[in-house]
Amino acid sequence: MSSNSRLNRAYKNAKSIAFDDTSKFIFFSDCHRGDNSFADDFANNRNIYFHALNHYYREGFHYCELGDGDELWENLHFESIFEAHKNVFQLLRRYHLENRLHMVWGNHDMVYRSKDHVEKHLYHYFEPIEGKDKELFENIQYHEALVLKHSQTGQEIFCAHGHQADWWNYVCWRIGRFLVRVLWKPLQVWGIADPTSPAKNYKELIRIEKRIKRWILGHDLKITIAGHTHRPRFPEPGQIPFFNDGSCVHPRSITGIEIENGRISLIKWHIATKPDGTLQIVRVLLEGPEKLIDYIQK
Repeated sequence: MSSNSRLNRAYKNAKSIAFDDTSKFIFFSDCHRGDNSFADDFANNRNIYFHALNHYYREGFHYCELGDGDELWENLHFESIFEAHKNVFQLLRRYHLENRLHMVWGNHDMVYRSKDHVEKHLYHYFEPIEGKDKELFENIQYHEALVLKHSQTGQEIFCAHGHQADWWNYVCWRIGRFLVRVLWKPLQVWGIADPTSPAKNYKELIRIEKRIKRWILGHDLKITIAGHTHRPRFPEPGQIPFFNDGSCVHPRSITGIEIENGRISLIKWHIATKPDGTLQIVRVLLEGPEKLIDYIQK
């Protein structure tokens, strides 16, 4: 199956979400939440991420995670990730209880395409203090993609992880998981990068982006938001509307895509220093906002 066919299938089977100009969405991907060990890239940014997540919760945003949220290549079980970042999952649970949580699986958490796996590991967790199971993400569903459809204009926004355009990481993900778990994770402490990752392989990154752009050109220049490559992208109106939210494992910062008031923006959260030497977590607008309607093909 070609990358075009995989993207077509993801679009056809996507979860549909209606929205309008009053809707608010934040898109993050590639959190790679781990077990807080030396190989947990998320651990460096977890305070930034948690602060941003709190901000969006208070402001009434829907949270859309476009794959690779949990690092299940390096780690065998979700339970170790949950214990390492329990406060994050408790906050995500609040989104879930208010029907504001939309989860997509990527190559590093591809096991979540199994409903049985999700039910077994994510519906409940064991609370040792009380000595019993407690609800976490009961009845949650993971999807391969999302399609946001504007209730007035009919404009669609296709959202997927993006590994559909990456043959190795889609078709051979089990081999990739094995290599990362037994080989690259131990070598990571020495600074040796995983060559199968498009985020660390520029030539492969460019090939993946070209495949997604070709799909967009064949589908009426439909706005597409993806992750996977970890490289933020924000096209201007008139260009091929391929957006990338970046990742949550940049050095000392996280990036994401916001949709608010019918406009789309690329943002960054990072730690900044005040003149008095104290630290604060701040949101920085990198690109936009641009009106979504300006991306409709004339």
